[in-house]
Amino acid sequence: MPEPLEHTAEVDGTPVFWRTADVPTATVPVYLHGVPSNSDDWLPFLRAGGGIAPDLPGFGRSGKPATRRYDIAEYDAFLERFLDHVGAARVSLVMHDWGGVGLVLAQRVPERVERLVVINCVPLLPGYRWHRTAKIWRTPILGELFQGTVNATTLRLVSRESNATPGPMPQEWQRSVLEHFDHGTQRAILRLYRSSPAEKLERAGERLGALDKPALVVWGERDPYIPGRFGAAYARALPKAELDALEDAGHWPWLDRPDVIDRVTSFLAAE
Repeated sequence: MPEPLEHTAEVDGTPVFWRTADVPTATVPVYLHGVPSNSDDWLPFLRAGGGIAPDLPGFGRSGKPATRRYDIAEYDAFLERFLDHVGAARVSLVMHDWGGVGLVLAQRVPERVERLVVINCVPLLPGYRWHRTAKIWRTPILGELFQGTVNATTLRLVSRESNATPGPMPQEWQRSVLEHFDHGTQRAILRLYRSSPAEKLERAGERLGALDKPALVVWGERDPYIPGRFGAAYARALPKAELDALEDAGHWPWLDRPDVIDRVTSFLAAE
């Protein structure tokens, strides 16, 4: 498949960067990244199966204006306008970490969604409590100080817990994060976490049971941020979900288990 193409345009009043690869004319796979990364995460998926992958506002090469709230409701509204802009009337959503805001869109306009893939997403479910790093980010002043310590050395040390493969996260992943981890991204992360207490997350997923779409939940069980039980909880909440629980994978499971890429793209291509 040809190398993904890069695009930029103003969407929802913000400059937005996205990639496309062999986009089908009917249902379009749309890949939504999490924190602290960007659409670079999805390059191997785009190369394998095509689709669209944006840098969400506040991340990567997209705009990071101080005027945005960077909360769940704003990302939900942005996603709908972005899909309208790129002409994606019907989509399959592939979501990782905070890319799970796509589930809010799916609950609101289910007629636009064909299939769902949930990969170690922030739980829009009962019973979740933020991990220790998120608790720091949610704390005023302390969160700003912590963000300011991020550099090549600290990212290498902190990322050792993120995957199951021994050592820190891959160098290419670290490079991508550091390249775009500017003040705008730091602000977006802090606002997103601070606007999202546990009860708000639960409310955001209240209608998951109405999403009678084929769904695949892929969960790296060695995720230090979101316990494995939430993968099973997502599979129970989504009526037509199947669960792939991977004991040898972390928060970015496809980096530990590259076969996840084929698993996801095959699921998207199924009739």
